[in-house]
Amino acid sequence: MRKTVAIVGRPNVGKSALFNRLAGMNISIVHDLAGVTRDRITAECRRGPQVFNIMDTGGIGANTEDVLTEQVQVEAAIALDVADLLLFVVDVTAGITPIDQSLAQMLRRTNKHVILVANKSDSEKRRLGSGEFAKIGFGNAAEVSAVHGYGIDDLVDSIVEKLELTEEETEEARDERLSARPLKLAIVGRPNAGKSSLVNAVLGQERAIVSDLPGTTRDSLDVHCTYNGKHYQLIDTAGIRKQAKVEDAVEIFSIQRSYAAIKRADLCLLVIDCADGAKMQDRKIAQMIVEERKPCILVMNKFDLFHPHAQQKDRLEELAETMRREFFFLSYAPLVAISAKNNDNVGKLFVQIEKVRKGAQGRIGTGVLNRLMHETIENTPGPLGRSPQTFKLLYVTQVNETEDVSIPVPHFVMFANRAAKMTDGYLRFLESVIRKEWPAPGVPFRMSVRGKQPKEKKR
Repeated sequence: MRKTVAIVGRPNVGKSALFNRLAGMNISIVHDLAGVTRDRITAECRRGPQVFNIMDTGGIGANTEDVLTEQVQVEAAIALDVADLLLFVVDVTAGITPIDQSLAQMLRRTNKHVILVANKSDSEKRRLGSGEFAKIGFGNAAEVSAVHGYGIDDLVDSIVEKLELTEEETEEARDERLSARPLKLAIVGRPNAGKSSLVNAVLGQERAIVSDLPGTTRDSLDVHCTYNGKHYQLIDTAGIRKQAKVEDAVEIFSIQRSYAAIKRADLCLLVIDCADGAKMQDRKIAQMIVEERKPCILVMNKFDLFHPHAQQKDRLEELAETMRREFFFLSYAPLVAISAKNNDNVGKLFVQIEKVRKGAQGRIGTGVLNRLMHETIENTPGPLGRSPQTFKLLYVTQVNETEDVSIPVPHFVMFANRAAKMTDGYLRFLESVIRKEWPAPGVPFRMSVRGKQPKEKKR
């Protein structure tokens, strides 16, 4: 995921002018009146070896002469949480102000990289004044003039160095690299659901031992294979039984290995014996997958034994209705009906696996996401109501993944005042709204709400 650089500072220091200069176009309104920018605006900067996102933090307001206002805290909190790097913009013509000092104290308490930017350094005389800002504690300031373009190339070089950006990998190269890396598929379920039969059906050979006796598979079996030109690592796990029925230390160890397989998998295939029906243990295993926030596909095995004399369409409709009811908490997981023993519909399973992988690579735009959430909360406030004392959304963003994973799990962070007013039920409703815009089949969404920092009591 791209790195994000947030531009922070007090009003009228030239944040929007710097944002426009880095973006290469006039996006933010530039005006001498403090507080013109009311919304957080994002754009791409293509001046370095790799594209990165820039964010103009506005909405600070005009009445911020001497104190760090509540709105400044909100804006800074959002920028600090989302950004990988902060550009702290100051005005060399005005010198150090109380707000500059207050913001500097806040930034020093973070672990974010900070570049001090002395803006309006468009003459030798003004540039001499930038040395004063070394007192703030972020080293020598980058001397720039956002309006005239002076020093911008050197500033971009500093950003590239801080973010450790290299030549950007093309989308084709990244797709090729990720497709070359085997996708780890953990095949999990209760005993005798047909997990090993599925492995053998995929491989086209009797690699895993298959038996009607539950517990035949003792250890997690890793097998590399290629299916339709794609590389996979199949992890055949031991059946997970109810804890009360676990008989010996070997089986306990086998179940622990199954848990570990879920944690290290890119995608979990929960195999269910649909002829026998979903059991409590199936739901417990599904809950483990949810708790680990792992992408999942529900594999309905032994479909050939599920009401075999009924019409195919009726069988599929009844199976889907039943399993959606049993696994209501996995509503985002695709459902595929197969018969591993007869090798029926195994190809359809892998078509769905690739749909999950491809769907997770996308990303909903920040602007689209914010408009969607604000409109939804305005039109359907639900139990929150419209009182000024209830929850109010300030900003929402999709947080970057820290790892280059094959199937990234999106994390949507909502910044709000009175975040404690948000209920779990309403948060699930907002998640369903996002899924309508960006389905991402099989991929769990992580939703979190962060409120404003409480004011410190004066002593």
